Amino acid sequence: MLVCPTKAEMRALVAGYRRGRRSLSLVPTMGYLHEGHLSLVRLAKQRADRVIVSVFVNPTQFGPNEDLDTYPRDPDRDLALLQAEGVDGVFMPTAAEMYGGMGNTHVEVPELSGILQGALRPGHFRGVATVVAKLLNLIQPDIAVFGEKDYQQLILIRQMVRDLDMPVDILGHPTVREADGVAMSSRNVRLSDEHRADAPVLNKALGAAEEAARDGPVVSDLLDLVRSTLATAESAKVESADIRDAATLAELDGRLERPAVVLLAVRFGAVLLIDQRVVGPVPDDPTGQK
Repeated sequence: MLVCPTKAEMRALVAGYRRGRRSLSLVPTMGYLHEGHLSLVRLAKQRADRVIVSVFVNPTQFGPNEDLDTYPRDPDRDLALLQAEGVDGVFMPTAAEMYGGMGNTHVEVPELSGILQGALRPGHFRGVATVVAKLLNLIQPDIAVFGEKDYQQLILIRQMVRDLDMPVDILGHPTVREADGVAMSSRNVRLSDEHRADAPVLNKALGAAEEAARDGPVVSDLLDLVRSTLATAESAKVESADIRDAATLAELDGRLERPAVVLLAVRFGAVLLIDQRVVGPVPDDPTGQK
């Protein structure tokens, strides 16, 4: 496994793969890897000859009052885990290497970057889109793999790739969960014991929504169910709970008739957790049963 701290080294590694006619997949991460990240790596290995993982805590997607300075980091552990998974190359730049000399060029997907989490975190998705565009341009993978837990990010990146005609397939991987249903996240280690005990309420709310959605309820009633379930955890402070079209993130109204995604952003103390699930009505069976 080759570790590349500079763009020049990364380009040289990729050029070697291309000369050997090797297909290439990329897994972008912010490090402090867990089983969720490693599941992305395994999917990437199934779909391409060579796998590159980027490990970079991107400062441009953090707001001034967010947790950039306290975001967990353990690069030595990350490299050991990636070595064990058989990753071929790791791009591990500094912020200066990634952005040094950068002018005022940014990438933004306006219709998607200002809604939902984007409304709560102004500038966040501009930072995400810009850094992902830079990674895709630098590494030029055939495939890039992202987790579905960051669902808005996944939809936004797919839109950016389509709009800019980037020759890469964007794959989503289902959310990986702890035994109690909490979505795996690098931020989970910062939860207090009390907050960690309450965190499964997100999965509980998603499960309730998934079950209720089978009968095609009114969207507002489904959202009320989600919010009432979240309210059963005393330390859970809901920043947003939304139900949107699963393909476009467009707003939904009336009775649920097509796949929708339930999107949650819930704060436990200083830690913001996000989660999601695609739900929808079960089609009528010809026998008359659901």
